[in-house]
Amino acid sequence: MSSHDCVWRTVGVQSHTLHEDVQIRILRILPLLSQYRVLMSDTVQSTCHTSLKTALSGRELLDCPVLNKGNAFDSRERDLFGLHGLLPARIATLEEQADLARARLAALPDNFSRHIALREIQDRNETLFYAIIDQALEAWLPIIYTPAIGRACREFSHIWTRPRGLFLNYTDRGRIAEILSDPQWDGVRVIVASDGGSILGIGDQGANGMGIPIGKLSLYTACGGLDPARALPILLDVGTDNVALLEDPEYIGWRHKRVRGADYDAFIAEFVDAVNARWPNIALHWEDLSGADALRILRRYRDGMCTYNDDIQGTAGVTAGALLAAIRAGAAPLAQQRIVIFGAGGAGCGIADLLAQMMVAEGMTPDEANRRFFMVDINGLVRAGMDGVTEGQHPFVQPADIAATWNVADAAHVTLAEVMKNVRPTMLIGTSGQGGAFTRDIVAPMAQQSVRPVIFALSNPTANIEATPADLLEWTDGRAIIGTGGPFAPVEYDGCLRPVDQINNSYVFPGVGLAVVAGGITRMTDGMFLAAAHALAGLSPAAGVDDQATVPLLPPVSELRTVAMAVARAVIRQGQVEGVAPQATPETLEAALKAAVWTARYRPYEKADSVP
Repeated sequence: MSSHDCVWRTVGVQSHTLHEDVQIRILRILPLLSQYRVLMSDTVQSTCHTSLKTALSGRELLDCPVLNKGNAFDSRERDLFGLHGLLPARIATLEEQADLARARLAALPDNFSRHIALREIQDRNETLFYAIIDQALEAWLPIIYTPAIGRACREFSHIWTRPRGLFLNYTDRGRIAEILSDPQWDGVRVIVASDGGSILGIGDQGANGMGIPIGKLSLYTACGGLDPARALPILLDVGTDNVALLEDPEYIGWRHKRVRGADYDAFIAEFVDAVNARWPNIALHWEDLSGADALRILRRYRDGMCTYNDDIQGTAGVTAGALLAAIRAGAAPLAQQRIVIFGAGGAGCGIADLLAQMMVAEGMTPDEANRRFFMVDINGLVRAGMDGVTEGQHPFVQPADIAATWNVADAAHVTLAEVMKNVRPTMLIGTSGQGGAFTRDIVAPMAQQSVRPVIFALSNPTANIEATPADLLEWTDGRAIIGTGGPFAPVEYDGCLRPVDQINNSYVFPGVGLAVVAGGITRMTDGMFLAAAHALAGLSPAAGVDDQATVPLLPPVSELRTVAMAVARAVIRQGQVEGVAPQATPETLEAALKAAVWTARYRPYEKADSVP
């Protein structure tokens, strides 16, 4: 029986601690497209004494990524589930399997090959996949996500072998609710949805953008402990304007120019309505939508459901947390910051909006806070009266005549270099996707204007970064506090190694997902992302350290699960303050958080009765 034809049976988790006859959870397992998922009515506590009941046996059990153990099925389970003859004689442990897989992965020629191999492992055995990356997460993160994910998306149609997630095509309009109504989706709690319109720094990738929802949800689990059975990646295929994809005979998506305008909005509305009706308390995470659509969609739906845009709000949350940590490490106080943001799209505007709210919380008026931001896009400094000012840019437009007294070549188009010279900023943020945009002439004066200037070059993938950390340190005489969107090794400067903080959204969104699952949050608010930023800053290794130049702003990637727990705790508490999360005692909250965290381990299996 193929994986497409197999029907899942009802299973249960049984306690073998004090009372073996007490069943502590009932689970139902159903097919997820061509793969299998465990869908739970409640998160099962990951204790070493629980066992799982399943009616699957033989090849069906081995074909289930959520349940498959490979040659780790023991003798009792091989007898019980008819696995003799299907597996070799040796019985391995999960640790042995993971060690062997790591050795084989290390022998591959490059990280892209490792990315493909890891995805194949994930489709065969999800527990093994997470056991592999749980050890030395900092080494695996660049392989399962940025920067390797950029190439994986460009080549997704060429490396795609097995369905994972859900493709909702524009041709499916009118039946989206029917598609989502299948009982196999009952246990889903977090959706990551993308239309493939603006993938990282590589643009419109159409259906190839599915690599992003898959990758993001892998990080929800690896960094935040989200049960992979509760995760659903969705690609909203509305076509593509990428001619190379449309002409590629192997392209797996809908071969049509990208749908826009009212037709696009109607399709998104049908999807959102179906999700909201199907899962009233789900977390709907938007990712890599086209810049023109991202903020508009977020603002349209955020008050009616638990939804957020990670490019806008997650980026803002981690940037705000890193800035708060930088202030503790010697940067100018928030009230004295003058911030230039190069790249005035969704991410740049989201950062400005959250930082402005932080300034207001410290006593500024909204107008005073907004005036401290200087947004620069392809048309130069964003000013009043300019054509094409977006909804997100509008609060931060500078006066039309601001450059009247400046030394500029063209007052109608004030360049980044001219803004830097006249504003004399304390902080420079890059979200432009333009590699090399920060030059020595632009950056060097910051070291003369600020004791510890802050420079966050956040564009991904690595080829699109505005400047390398080594250059930024050299140009600022080692004074700059530096953060990047992608991973960089420490830089040797003046005889010591200087850490380079990766200002990555994985410091925020896994904790947000954990908060939704454990805390019953019904809406995501800006206050929650502010709370996440403060929680992240509170974990900064630089706080209270004398030689802060050699200490990172953010905790190491290896501690992302600890970070996720702190962020989730802060987000839930803020949700309780704002009335969008149920009240709970600290003890109850801690118990809920602990119970919601999934860990990669093999539980013993018991035979369940078949279900007709």
